[in-house]
Amino acid sequence: MTMIMSKENEAIEAYTLVRTLQKRFVDKLNNLSQTIGENKNFEEVTWLRDEGIHGGGSRFEARDNILFNTASVNVSQVHYDEDDTKKLQSASAISTIIHPKNPQVPSIHIHISLTKLRDGGAYWRVMADLNPSIINEEDKNIFDKAIENLADSTYEEGVKQGNKYFNIPALNRHRGVSHFYLENYKTANKEDDSTFALKFGEGVIDTYIDIITNAFKIRKEFSVQDIKAQLDYHTLYLFQVLTLDRGTTSGLLIHSQNDVGIMGSLPTFVNKKLLDSWSSKVEKPQDELVKNLAEVLNAQGCVDVKTKEKLASIVREHYKKYPEALSMQASGNTIPSTVSNHEKK
Repeated sequence: MTMIMSKENEAIEAYTLVRTLQKRFVDKLNNLSQTIGENKNFEEVTWLRDEGIHGGGSRFEARDNILFNTASVNVSQVHYDEDDTKKLQSASAISTIIHPKNPQVPSIHIHISLTKLRDGGAYWRVMADLNPSIINEEDKNIFDKAIENLADSTYEEGVKQGNKYFNIPALNRHRGVSHFYLENYKTANKEDDSTFALKFGEGVIDTYIDIITNAFKIRKEFSVQDIKAQLDYHTLYLFQVLTLDRGTTSGLLIHSQNDVGIMGSLPTFVNKKLLDSWSSKVEKPQDELVKNLAEVLNAQGCVDVKTKEKLASIVREHYKKYPEALSMQASGNTIPSTVSNHEKK
């Protein structure tokens, strides 16, 4: 079985774009491993949607256990070239999260995707957020400045939507310290939009590599308290992804053929007791979701492959049982119609 790619021109161009960004990031991360880590390259894992008929994806997973807690650089393309009853024609995306092992080195999340609809409409989603377990103001300032330069005229809107999306009302705080998010982004010039997405992705990748290269080299010492702070922050990250992140939930509701890949953003360990305690802070029925998520974790809070599969199933079944709870998830200024796009027109 092989992955059949969309034959539509915009989809072909978008897939080339996200694969270009994937290679750029993986090459730079591999170089870090070769120079200051275990010299173990990221390994490619592929998955197929409907045995490849409707596309699939490729993710590169970290194998360097000195540098990375967990890290995955995912690219996918799902399409319905042969099924004109669907609202969606294609969706091509790169979605990546890097969690360094050193608690003094910040994590990153990047998502860039093009959604092409059957009626000819198309729009980009562009996201980037810096996620340190322990805040370093120099890192934040460098990242903020880079985002401002890369975003240009979209900066104010992207920061506004990002701060809204990554807010966690139940905990009265944000996930991350620097947020950028454009939903349903498009202008009158499709070529300019594609160029913007590519240059933004390249710039964020390069900026992050510079930040962590410096951090790995000069922040070699950390305390037990730092490790505890990282564990608690990783718990916050899992909490936000599995209770608020609309992209994660949409992916799980659309199909179950890439659950481990979709869960690739989760760190390898979290604080089970802390996660469970947050069930009392969320509104019903999300309290049930948080309790169920904590229940499948072992005492050490290990998030291995089997646990990721269980967590994915819990999220999927929760929103099937309580579809009204989807309205409680995060959004920018507009709510993307990701799930309904895969339904019949």
